[in-house]
Amino acid sequence: MSVTRRQMLARTGAVGAGIAFAGAVDELFAGSAATAQVGGRAGYGPLVPDPAGVLDLPRGFRYTILSREGRPLRSGEGPVPSHHDGMTALPGRRRDEVWLVRNHENRPDAAYRVPAIDGLTYDPEGKGGCTSLELRDGRVRSEGVAIAGTAVNCAGGPTPWHTWLTCEEDESKAGTNGYTKDHGFVFEVDPYRRRTDAEPFTAMGRFQHEAIAIDPRSGVVYETEDAFDFPFGLFYRFLPNRPRGGYGSLHAGGRLEALRVPGVPDLSVVQRPGAAFDRVEWGKVPDPLARQTPIRDQDFGKGGITHAQKLEGCYWGGDRVYFVSSFARTGDGSRAAHFGQVWSYEPRRGRLTLVIVFGPGTDVDKVGESPDNICLAPQGGLMVCEDGGGEQFVFGVTRGRTVYPMARNRQNIGTAQEPEYGEFAGVTFAPDGRTMFVNVYDPGTTFAVTGPWGRDG
Repeated sequence: MSVTRRQMLARTGAVGAGIAFAGAVDELFAGSAATAQVGGRAGYGPLVPDPAGVLDLPRGFRYTILSREGRPLRSGEGPVPSHHDGMTALPGRRRDEVWLVRNHENRPDAAYRVPAIDGLTYDPEGKGGCTSLELRDGRVRSEGVAIAGTAVNCAGGPTPWHTWLTCEEDESKAGTNGYTKDHGFVFEVDPYRRRTDAEPFTAMGRFQHEAIAIDPRSGVVYETEDAFDFPFGLFYRFLPNRPRGGYGSLHAGGRLEALRVPGVPDLSVVQRPGAAFDRVEWGKVPDPLARQTPIRDQDFGKGGITHAQKLEGCYWGGDRVYFVSSFARTGDGSRAAHFGQVWSYEPRRGRLTLVIVFGPGTDVDKVGESPDNICLAPQGGLMVCEDGGGEQFVFGVTRGRTVYPMARNRQNIGTAQEPEYGEFAGVTFAPDGRTMFVNVYDPGTTFAVTGPWGRDG
């Protein structure tokens, strides 16, 4: 594995609490509350070292460990699975109730698989899936399997009808890697009724899914593909036959299309924040099930299709969908290099815009690479889970393009001489905006962070 810029800085003691980027940050926060400014400093002040060596937070904030891999599930179904990843927080039936649905990005070698439960299991040989946690007044009341038998559940996204679409970042076929069924699909999880049917939405495509976001007006589903190899992934939209139909409605099928930016075969070549394209196109996917050829390698006809390396986070905000390209490296086959981009697409205008560019294009001495899961904070601002090397942070981004540290993982899974820290993932807020939930991937840990949110001076 090559040494990343973050790892190099960490080893020389040069890691600071800042991300270098440029872009139209105001676009991300349009209509939201003022971002916190504390004592003239952006955010909530410096991180305070945690005496327990688990999670550093700003003064006044505190964390609770809600769940940790290997501990018993409250349902009695087995141990809490490994590799906590994408997550959502859904409203409960009571004001003090929240439901968390959490992905487990388990491959065949996972230490703790998602237990196979009758009626909730797709492929008995798949070790991934989701668990759900019911919280009342901030305390865990129940925890159990929500879906099992899937593979490498990385991210996904919530639906307007308060369920979770979990995505497989794996396109293994039956008979490979020990699996008995094809993988690379999207599944729906209903934590309230635990009525998951464990059958994929095949029309939404079979590929290395990352995340989804749904336009609440039209019901169109946007999907990112985190393909590992050249020619990299695509940005998709799925036009359902039953838009806004509620639980299970996506089984009615629809049309899968992929983004085409005329004259732009690879989004990495766009380097100027604010660059916009008003004439993007959508090409129909020839074979959504990828029976013989991965979708990204299929023939889209004249004009081809537009690719991008490491398409990851995806979310809906206001009147547009935002999606992330974590990085691009020419050595991997990208046309140009960057340390992270955030794009937006406005369906009504058909406009694609490069909102933010992370990395050394603005200041080579500042860290900041590989943005992954992102969300808008109810108090105003953006929360970013950084997935680079070395120390791992959740960063906040203010309206004024200032970045501040919100959390640092202190759980060293390496050695004293060469420390390593699991990435953050699945950052999300409770519906009332008073609690931030976030996962650490390894060791799988789910945190609730409370404190003076909205202390914005």
